[in-house]
Amino acid sequence: MKVTFTELFRLDGTVDRATYTLVGILGFALKHNLDRFVASYVFHRPWGFFNYLVPLREVGRITDLHTSEAEFLATMLALSLPFIWVGVILTIKRLRSAAVAPQLAILFFIPVLNLLFFLALCLLPERIPSATQRKTPDHVTPGGVLPHSAPGSAALSLLITVPFGVGLAVFGSQVLANYGWGIFVALPFAMGFAAAYIYGTRTRRTLKASVGVACLSVVLVGAALLAIAVEGLICLIMAAPLALPLAAFGGFCAHQVQQARWARAEASLLLPLLLFTVPGLQWAEHRLARQPSVYVVQSAIEIHASPETVWHQVVAFSQIPPPTEWMFRAGIAYPIRAEITGSGPGAVRHCVFSTGAFVEPIEVWDEPHRLKFSVTSNPPPLEEWTPYPHIDPPHLHGFLESQGGEFLLTLLPNGGTRLVGTTWYRHGLWPGEYWKVWSDLIIHRIHVRVLAHIRDESERTQSAVR
Repeated sequence: MKVTFTELFRLDGTVDRATYTLVGILGFALKHNLDRFVASYVFHRPWGFFNYLVPLREVGRITDLHTSEAEFLATMLALSLPFIWVGVILTIKRLRSAAVAPQLAILFFIPVLNLLFFLALCLLPERIPSATQRKTPDHVTPGGVLPHSAPGSAALSLLITVPFGVGLAVFGSQVLANYGWGIFVALPFAMGFAAAYIYGTRTRRTLKASVGVACLSVVLVGAALLAIAVEGLICLIMAAPLALPLAAFGGFCAHQVQQARWARAEASLLLPLLLFTVPGLQWAEHRLARQPSVYVVQSAIEIHASPETVWHQVVAFSQIPPPTEWMFRAGIAYPIRAEITGSGPGAVRHCVFSTGAFVEPIEVWDEPHRLKFSVTSNPPPLEEWTPYPHIDPPHLHGFLESQGGEFLLTLLPNGGTRLVGTTWYRHGLWPGEYWKVWSDLIIHRIHVRVLAHIRDESERTQSAVR
């Protein structure tokens, strides 16, 4: 019985029952003691064998998790990723050596039943012929462990890669509260590469099929994050134009590697290295904690009313009718009304949105020309679409924040007013320029909603005076 370290990560080949049993026992012993150490000394929680079935006995639903509990579960999941990878790979190898359908590897993830499954694999004898007893066609990888059929290979590829993608996404967003290059760039690429590479291990696949499996892996990760109440549909849709092309590129790269048969051994090690590099990048971003840039959005409208009439609406505008725009109906926070306490510099304006109120101390009160204010409190930027009553992902707090705003009123030659609204804001999402496209669009639509209402109310008031 001999097994090298690289064989723990390679898809080709087989393992006998003795190797499978020994590695399984040693792996579980290492993992259990690592889990106990982290639970006890980092989170000050007890940890025993039954915690693998019920990690938190006092929490009935995932939506009831507090921040500390979510961080604990996400950390334990992140620690499990290398062990899951090795376990799934060895299980597939063992199924092949016993001449059993590799699709049964799905039983690895079913609690309680998987214990009987492991016991059976430890007892089943080897039945597969050796490589020297069979001639392998040129288009088939020797020692391949995936089924020949495209659906079977794709299913097993996704079974291996999607849990890793979910775990890494949860680790980055819930534990590190970091939404950057690691989660939006490195993870989709790594997922696409891994899924496409595993899919093409047994038999050469077409580029179209490889890219399709790569993109499907990212789609399934998004669906899983929605199902376990980690993310909402709106943010997943926003991330899709960035994540899907990166997954497709990862699939393309994996397909090219598969065409170079000499690189296959090296690529087997590249898969875990690529996947385990993602949390390293996430951690580096978390430690560096770059200060987000300040962005500016400016919108303008012409109003057939005097600056004096418009000024009163700018300072505190009345209730705006319910929105008809798809963006706001989908859950993006929208303005409802504005209230003010006091007048002049030092007065406090409250701009009430569907998710709460912005608190806006007045800095410049130049009636009826300029109103400038800072922002000391921001409500959540949206309400997520989710199958659960409510979720509260970290990016709803502190990642898209208004820094201040300004209304500038200019008298036009026809006696009307040109009203310009400006917002200065930051967001902690990376790549910054990609997310700036979304945030600029959202803030501009908010401006348009407010400016149009001010225009309608001001022109109605001006007409009544005449």
